[in-house]
Parts: sequence; structure tokens; C-alpha cells
Amino acid sequence: MVNGEEVKTIEEPYEELTIDMPEAYSGAVIERLGKRKGIMKDMKSRDGHVRMLFDIPTRGLLGYRNIFTIDTKGEGILSSRFTDFHEYAGEIEKRETGSMTSMISGKALGYALWNLQERGRLYIAPAEEVYEGMVIGDTSKGEDMAVNPCKGKQLTNMRASGSDEAIMLEPAYRLDIERGLELMRDDEYLEVTPKSVRLRKKFLTELDRVRAGRK
Repeated sequence: MVNGEEVKTIEEPYEELTIDMPEAYSGAVIERLGKRKGIMKDMKSRDGHVRMLFDIPTRGLLGYRNIFTIDTKGEGILSSRFTDFHEYAGEIEKRETGSMTSMISGKALGYALWNLQERGRLYIAPAEEVYEGMVIGDTSKGEDMAVNPCKGKQLTNMRASGSDEAIMLEPAYRLDIERGLELMRDDEYLEVTPKSVRLRKKFLTELDRVRAGRK
């Protein structure tokens, strides 16, 4: 009660997380889960392996399984079960990258994606349809970037040595619902359709995003 009025507490679902893995990877896992509001309840070590129990908000687990596989080099086992609702744990900062947003609608071209992959990680492959405001990847420097994934190579009548470079594209980081929820930022929506899962900005045009940022 505050000044005679009842104060409502915001709650969220929590899960009990059980992890079995080689002890050598425990430091990285504990650090990651700490940033996701995970609280360790128990830890037992035996013969170079460790079992850890955590209480963690369900939203803290979104997208973590892929990271866990990398951190433990595929040698860890992770399982979780819902336990109860507890007080909201606060903001969870899970993403350190920015968004690569298409500034145009059309069909993505391999040459454009080849140049863009140096800026970060792409969610799309060549020949896929994109639209203005669609998030097509993330940027390694942590800043949002408006890009043109439909830009083709400029053709000239002159051929120069080294001008026809082979285009080598990294496999696209395909979004599913869990990955999308993990990557989605406050100014973005997650689109789920029968054929695809996409991220997009709430305001599709760059002008509208700038106006919204001023308010």
C-alpha cells in the first residue's frame, strides 16, 4: 500500500534451468546467464564435469540455447521447466549489435549482400524479396544502418584485371521465432507468417524513424 492505494507488482514466468557440461566452460556460462538475470541455486562438480541449477526469467532463455551450444562447443546439456511467476527482473540486455535495415523494396542481389556481409551478419539470401523497413541483418558495430540490398554491380564497357571478383557469401543466419524474439529491439516488430519469420522496424521509412526519435 502506498498512500492508501494498492501497488500492483509486475510478475513474469520463471524457469528452473539445469545444465550439465565440462567444468572448463562454466565461467563463460555463468557470466552469460548472469547478464540474463539468471540466479544460481546449486553447483556440483565431479570428474571434470559440473551440474548447475539456475532460476531464470523465461525471456532470459530466449535465444540462449544457440549461444550455449557455441560456448560449450556442443558438449553441454541444457534443460528447463516452468516453476512459477515471480517479480519482474528488470531489463535484460542481450543484444550488442545494431540493425541493418533495407531502405528499398525489391529483390536482394548477391553482389549487394557480398558487400554488406562485411558490416555484420545477414538474415537473408540472394533473390529473396525485401521491403523498406525490413531488418535484413545486424551490424557488428552496434549502430543501426540503412542499406540497399538490391543494388547491382555497375556495368561498364571497360574490363580491368581483378574487376570480376568471385562472390563468396556466408550462409544466412535464418530467423525462427526464438531467434527473432532474442534479436528484436524496442523499435522493431517480429513478423510471423506461414512461410517466413522476419524482423521489421515499427516505422518503415527512415524519415518516420527520425521523426519518432525526436518525440
